[in-house]
Amino acid sequence: MATLPTSAHSNLATQSKFISSFIYSNTIRRNSRRFFISTSCSSRARRQLCVKTVATDQKDAATQTQEGSLATFPPDSASLASIIKYHAEFTPSFSIESFGLPKAFYATAESVRDMLIMNWNETYEYYEKLNVKQAYYLSMEFLQGRALLNAVGNLELSGAYTEALKKLGHNLEDVATQEPDAALGNGGLGRLASCFLDSLATQNYPAWGYGLRYKYGLFKQHITKDGQEEVAENWLEMGNPWEIPRNDVSYPVKFYGEVVSGPDGNKQWIGGENVMAVAYDVPIPGYKTKTTINLRLWSTKVAPEEFDLHAFNTGDHAKAYAAIKNAEKICYILYPGDESVEGKSLRLKQQYTLCSASLQDIIARFERRSREPVKWEEFPEKVAVQMNDTHPTLCIPELIRILMDVKGLSWKEAWDITRRTVAYTNHTVLPEALEKWSLQLIQELLPRHVEIIKLIDEELIHTIIAEYGTEDLDLLVQKLREMRILDNIELPDSVLEILSKSEESSAVDHIEEVDKEAKATDEEAQSEGLDSEKKKEVTFEPDPKLPKMVRMANLCVAGGHAVNGVAEIHSEIVKNEVFNDFYMLWPEKFQNKTNGVTPRRWIRFCNPDLSKIITKWTGTEDWVKDTEILVTLGKFADNEDLQSEWREAKRRNKIKVASFLKEKTGYLVNPDAMFDVQVKRIHEYKRQLLNILGIVNRYKKMKEMSPDERKARFVPRVCIFGGKAFATYVQAKRIVKFITDVGATVNNDQEIGDLLKVVFVPDYNVSVAEVLIPGSELSQHISTAGMEASGTSNMKFAMNGCIQIGTLDGANVEIRQEVGEDNFFLFGAHAHEIAGLRNERAQGKFVADPRFEEVKAYVRSGVFGPYNYDELMGSLEGNEGYGRADYFLVGKDFPSYLECQDKVDEAYRDQKRWTKMSILNTAGSYKFSSDRTIHEYARDIWRIEPVVLP
Repeated sequence: MATLPTSAHSNLATQSKFISSFIYSNTIRRNSRRFFISTSCSSRARRQLCVKTVATDQKDAATQTQEGSLATFPPDSASLASIIKYHAEFTPSFSIESFGLPKAFYATAESVRDMLIMNWNETYEYYEKLNVKQAYYLSMEFLQGRALLNAVGNLELSGAYTEALKKLGHNLEDVATQEPDAALGNGGLGRLASCFLDSLATQNYPAWGYGLRYKYGLFKQHITKDGQEEVAENWLEMGNPWEIPRNDVSYPVKFYGEVVSGPDGNKQWIGGENVMAVAYDVPIPGYKTKTTINLRLWSTKVAPEEFDLHAFNTGDHAKAYAAIKNAEKICYILYPGDESVEGKSLRLKQQYTLCSASLQDIIARFERRSREPVKWEEFPEKVAVQMNDTHPTLCIPELIRILMDVKGLSWKEAWDITRRTVAYTNHTVLPEALEKWSLQLIQELLPRHVEIIKLIDEELIHTIIAEYGTEDLDLLVQKLREMRILDNIELPDSVLEILSKSEESSAVDHIEEVDKEAKATDEEAQSEGLDSEKKKEVTFEPDPKLPKMVRMANLCVAGGHAVNGVAEIHSEIVKNEVFNDFYMLWPEKFQNKTNGVTPRRWIRFCNPDLSKIITKWTGTEDWVKDTEILVTLGKFADNEDLQSEWREAKRRNKIKVASFLKEKTGYLVNPDAMFDVQVKRIHEYKRQLLNILGIVNRYKKMKEMSPDERKARFVPRVCIFGGKAFATYVQAKRIVKFITDVGATVNNDQEIGDLLKVVFVPDYNVSVAEVLIPGSELSQHISTAGMEASGTSNMKFAMNGCIQIGTLDGANVEIRQEVGEDNFFLFGAHAHEIAGLRNERAQGKFVADPRFEEVKAYVRSGVFGPYNYDELMGSLEGNEGYGRADYFLVGKDFPSYLECQDKVDEAYRDQKRWTKMSILNTAGSYKFSSDRTIHEYARDIWRIEPVVLP
């Protein structure tokens, strides 16, 4: 193990000079001097120089600050080494005996955090001073990945830190691998949120993120002979060097209790269970800017007085700890299983904790910045709240509750402010995203919020009646069934009164009509009677057989001023299918904001070899912030020099991937084979099952051929999978098991050798993606058309020159447009065909391709081991029924998929053509920077402006 070059037992005065040199230099920097004080100076000399410099500069510091001309010069490697040494001794998480990689990481991260805090403080103070409008991004997930390399890269200190750690006996890349991924997210939803924070800081937009500080995250995935196994994530075991506990920032969050009316008629929520949400701040640095914004994470606890000391002393320890554990468990797990009532209750507690603590914090900051008296009508002019999917929906009734019950505003005022403040991003059309909660559960947990939701529902019903009238009751019933927030719940009294008056009016009109047509024939009279019977059948009564639910997505649409989809095709589905009735009522609310990814993390830092080539051929490094410059690459796509450099960079990345796979799985793969990758959350609609069945077909055909025929027919491939199946999603876990079983058989088949390998990478996360994506050559985005809202991994792959095979779904549509149809492998049914194809299946008209039937039989033959795959294969059979009938159309798209894979092989054999396609994918990825996405949010939804620090 390495040891610190200086004695680990040197005294505090000697060691403190390492950190004080940096602090003094920062003081001078903030007063416009353009140098860094050498650590060889004595503390006394530094102090004298600092005082002299500050005194000299006081005359013109204000002028220079106004002009924004303060220059900043980063510390040199010797100074950074000194600061790292200081933290290794004085802010240790490890014993003092050695300076191994883990300790080196924490000391290095803490040294970086020093600089981030300085920039964070300046950013925060400047925003407070200007009282700018801020956006607040609320998300249950922030999938950040490792922060060290990203932070030093954004601060432009990669070279200095590399040299500093060399002086201390370590390599920066090795030190960075010691950092665990922050377990705050699962998939694209959380990664998008983190990309957005990077872009917000880089573009100098005033914004904060709000989330929860999960102790164990989702889970750590182990792959065993039985498939996926879940164990608790340990990312906080050694502490998180990036977070700053704010023990002075905490807010009460209440559950249960009852609502009472005060003497003045105002409502009060009393009693129940109380927990405290405590803030932990994570600084988020921008690229080549001092702007450093904040991700504020909430952790839950109870006040010490809630600890039952008497029960503990009498031996009833469980009772004494009950309140503490009840509060702490709220932030234990991301997405706790909700099969049980307890699980549902815990998940709802999580969502409300995020909303309540965040809004209390936002309102406190608004009040602090405002002049007395507070003008609440200006709240939407200073605050924009973005709900990332339906998880933060309770922001809407919570904001109204605080404004009415705590701040004393009227319903009308609170409702108006809320609608102008809150906006909603829809991420998918799947039921789990369009959340529904039991009214009974919310009533028990959040009784005041149910009252407010009922008011919002009543307001919405009146709006619907005003739009459609009461003449056509069938139409009205249809609209209310689709649009109401409260599902299968009786109508409010105010609405029943309107309908009652409408029925009385209709009866009078009917009598007058009968008088006018007294001479009508008996047949006509009978027809009239039938029509009357139909009218009597129209009912607004709830069905006692069905549950009473609260539809959170409908609440989002009704309670906010903007609704956006995340890809062009998805936004059209949102308008024309998912929320069509709302779109017809409020077309101005609906927008598209195609997702994006940060080019800093997803190419500049994770793929330095390719980045250098891009900089060389575009003539500038500005593409890292202005990705439209990438289009320039298209002009050189046929250039043999560029192609040669491009292929060499890709091969170096493939060698890294091969080494990584050997370390993580034990499998040896050939870096000269095509690397074919599908990494994302395991879900039936994402169709990893289609991919692995295609591989099974490939393997089966290989086994039927001679060695020479195989080599002539098939391009060598390494097929790589990665992703987590939710712990209670049985079918997804079967798919993981199936993939690993296929891999175990294929990879040990000596006849096939390097011609085909199948590898499942365990515990897929951001850091794994940063290794796999640069080395990938073909990436699979093969969801059933119309079911993937956007996708972001497809953008990362394209940005790194990886060619894609996919359906016309989500952002695939726009990627194909930008990279060129000839540079994208397209297959499968289109979104507008899906409903008809499912109906065809239900009617028993679907005829499967013979190859599909052969593959299923091959799987059932036991060639991939003794596991019984009848349930998995059975889900692809039949015409209807839960878990059957191939709802995601694997069988329908199977022949198209196989034929498209043949085209992939053909293209890969021509390496010049393939390299050109790769270059054009990177050139065409310019549109998919999260910088562009954030600019559109800021301009169209939040209406905030960049604020550049002086």
